[in-house]
Amino acid sequence: MHIGLIGGIGPAAQDYYTRCLIALFAEAGALLDMTTAHADTPTLLTNLAADRRVAQAEIFAGLTDRLTRAGAGCVAVTSIAGHFCRHDFAARSSLPVVDMIGAVATTVSALGFARIGILGTRTVMKSRFYGGITNAEVVAPPEAELGEVHSAYAAMATAGAITAEQHSVFERAALAMIDKGASAILLGGTDLALAFDAATSAFPVIDCAAIHARVIARHALGDHSSRI
Repeated sequence: MHIGLIGGIGPAAQDYYTRCLIALFAEAGALLDMTTAHADTPTLLTNLAADRRVAQAEIFAGLTDRLTRAGAGCVAVTSIAGHFCRHDFAARSSLPVVDMIGAVATTVSALGFARIGILGTRTVMKSRFYGGITNAEVVAPPEAELGEVHSAYAAMATAGAITAEQHSVFERAALAMIDKGASAILLGGTDLALAFDAATSAFPVIDCAAIHARVIARHALGDHSSRI
């Protein structure tokens, strides 16, 4: 199946999804057929802050129409922040939407963590991943640190690169949550792959973008999905 991605929010997340999907299709011994439509990070963040779900869903729906004309058979948004309007988007989309929230919740349940910390945008952190995880307690940084994490994340996502100062903000917040009993940190922003690598992190991390990419690949591969 031809995959349609809504990318550009932010550029590093789009690159990460692309690399993940290329690797997954190579693992499956299948050809990757994919088209990406470019969204805009500042527009998304503005709509997210104002909770303009319908407005952002209409933007995603318009981009999906372009992907439909390009031959895509499904669509996915390469942004956790972008999932704030997922229900409105799914209702307007001309293609089946491969959603991330349920896939991550299933993974968290399978891992058996009772308490996890979360990093990402203010909305993602305060909503505890949009309330999508019910089998574990999700804890966010305290209000005094939450704004700092949000600002660092928004700047990183827009630039598509991370600074040493931003990395320090994320690391400090994550370690504080681990010290307070979190068993793992949920990377509640797809660009956080710039800051944390599950293979080398000093504490367990749950890579939402990697989980989502695998679900997208399995959806597109259909009967061949057992190879990944």
